[in-house]
Amino acid sequence: MVNNNTIFSLDTVGYQYPDGVAALTEISLEIKAGDCVAFIGANGCGKSTLLKLLNALIFPTEGTISAFGRTLTPDALANPEFATMFRRSVGLVFQDPDVQLFCSTVEEEVSFGLLQLGFPEDEAAARVEKTIDELRIAHIRHRPPYRLSGGEKRKVALASVLCLEPEVLLLDEPTVGLDARSQGELIDLVWKLRGEGKTIVTATHDLSIIRELAGFVYVIGENHRLMFKGTPQEVLGNQNLLQEANLLHVHSHQHDGEIHKHFHIHQPPHPETGGREHHET
Repeated sequence: MVNNNTIFSLDTVGYQYPDGVAALTEISLEIKAGDCVAFIGANGCGKSTLLKLLNALIFPTEGTISAFGRTLTPDALANPEFATMFRRSVGLVFQDPDVQLFCSTVEEEVSFGLLQLGFPEDEAAARVEKTIDELRIAHIRHRPPYRLSGGEKRKVALASVLCLEPEVLLLDEPTVGLDARSQGELIDLVWKLRGEGKTIVTATHDLSIIRELAGFVYVIGENHRLMFKGTPQEVLGNQNLLQEANLLHVHSHQHDGEIHKHFHIHQPPHPETGGREHHET
């Protein structure tokens, strides 16, 4: 039964693409107000699809999703009052910022959602200034998005959502393309939002960040089903689980006539080299 602090409730949710390919199968879970959770899994397991379902950009082909006590359906989002409340309350930062940025300048981009959702112009302007300052992007505010680096685009996409001050923040692969300093700033920001009681849901295959971005972790397998749920420590300490989820691989080499095996965590591409850093365990 959903209680009054439950944000999302998923009951045997499945999603199939129009061509019949399954993206998610029988996902059941609850996310409560103030939770900070991560969905982890290999590329293609359905993490991004799950965030789109939580953001009501698409709807389940099986099962149901409830948000704030109401089932998410096209009809529910056609109700102007509920739709405005939901869009103000839940913000999604896409994995690829290019699909999110389309205005002429950074400043217009950050203010777009506020104006579309009916915020008064003076309040919108104040929020834009606050968010631009917090994310340290004032120096690019008049640039068009196409002139930004990948990391700058990601910051602007994040700013366009944060200025709405949503109750729930959905982050899809948030550290991809960010250098070390920007990753640290993102983590600091998430900790600040956690301190404010925000609900934060992260989808990632970068195991190096889940201890800092999540208090609870759901592992999605390559069969598009939930494999495991637990704390970051429980997940990261289970090498068999990570191997089965294709988040860890074994590298063997010969040294002094003996075969040695090392576990390597799969990491996202390095923002400058495009290569992958591997952490042995």
